[in-house]
Amino acid sequence: MKKEVINDLIKIVGDKWVDQNPERVLSYSRESTNDNYSLVAPEPIAGSVVVKAADAEDISQILKYANQKKINVIARGAGTALSANTIPAQESIILSLERLNKILELDEENMLLKCEAAVSLGDLNERLKSNDHLYFPLHPGDEGAQVGGMAAMNAGGVRAVKHGIMRNQVLGMEVVLPTGEIVNYGGSEGKLLKNNAGYDLMQLMIGSEGTLGIITQVCLKLYPEPKANGTLIVAFDSREDAFASVPAILKKGIIPMALEYVEKDEIELAAADIGKKWPAQNGKYFLMIMLAEAEEDDLFEIGAQIDQITAEHNAVDMLIAQTSAERKAILDIRSHILPAISDKIIDSPDVTVPRSKLCEYLNILNELEEKYNTRCPVVAHAGDGNLHVIILKEDGSKPDYYESLKKDIYQNAVDIGGTITGEHGVGEMRLEYLKMMYSERELEIMEKIKDAFDPNDILNSGKSIIRK
Repeated sequence: MKKEVINDLIKIVGDKWVDQNPERVLSYSRESTNDNYSLVAPEPIAGSVVVKAADAEDISQILKYANQKKINVIARGAGTALSANTIPAQESIILSLERLNKILELDEENMLLKCEAAVSLGDLNERLKSNDHLYFPLHPGDEGAQVGGMAAMNAGGVRAVKHGIMRNQVLGMEVVLPTGEIVNYGGSEGKLLKNNAGYDLMQLMIGSEGTLGIITQVCLKLYPEPKANGTLIVAFDSREDAFASVPAILKKGIIPMALEYVEKDEIELAAADIGKKWPAQNGKYFLMIMLAEAEEDDLFEIGAQIDQITAEHNAVDMLIAQTSAERKAILDIRSHILPAISDKIIDSPDVTVPRSKLCEYLNILNELEEKYNTRCPVVAHAGDGNLHVIILKEDGSKPDYYESLKKDIYQNAVDIGGTITGEHGVGEMRLEYLKMMYSERELEIMEKIKDAFDPNDILNSGKSIIRK
């Protein structure tokens, strides 16, 4: 970055908050993508600089300046993304939001929490401990994930069956547009439950992966804390039986907080890696079902129904964890699967298919395993049809068939009505596969939306959407 640019950025945020140190700049270029996969890793990009803004006004000035100078800007949160969203590929201002870390309001009457973008999920949950009757349901797998990034990526994760994904939790937000304007969506206070005036630009911003604006504040929906909680682990001897149980449970009107699928080898590795033990001894394939009910009687009644349904699908065992410590241990193990096996995998496409097609897609995966003479373990948010199909390394490196297998995994999902990504997003890793899903006209409309928000293409350029 030219000295003139550095000096101008210092004038906006102060000398303390502009960092050109190559090692620190490189550290701000890392994210979970390259921690877990060996496909995309940051390289020192000459001239890139980290700038730590204090508020929306700082960000507004930085973006106005970047437009004048035609400099790429990447909004940087906790770096928990898994699609190479924030790994610079060109000289960039890496705009860290870490100073925007305040919880602004806990509004019990409107059942919402308003916070700045860098508040982590862990911080949010800690704040809610002081309130014994409201909670926030989402858990994307890493409590270090920040609220602004969760909104930008439309985070999903484990506990999304009952209340939905991040899109369903956001009531309002403050955003700095790429051209520098500060706007509020969802009403000035973010407390509107209904707003049918014009296009819903807030929903367009959610899941835009840092390409349409920089989210600085978010108003999140809270829910009454359920009185009775329990986690079931149901064991099976076949993947087909486990997956067939999922729609059977949901068709009975049982809507769990989470309905996860894991496999023995991966879940036991994850448990050992964090010094815990997976409680299920029988079976090789497991459904992890988190229940949250108004009364304990409801919890036990639903547990009994699930026991009956899964027994009809050849379940070999069922365990229940009722204490908060037991439930937390199980969730911790489930959340640690990807880090625990990161040295064994090359990629983990997160396709989503209709729940009614889970078994059909599983049969396809069985055929792909045979075709490529490999094993593809599966970790799934089975309750919403989201499967993480793991592509393993071969002799410690990327197998020759990797690209072909990945394409088959994506194409077969699309062919049965699915998508190439249910929660990780497009970023850089899935950009070339968008054409599997969308027509030229649809891609053109996306490009025009990007142009309308960001006419100079300065915000996270080259990521998330195909540009001609």
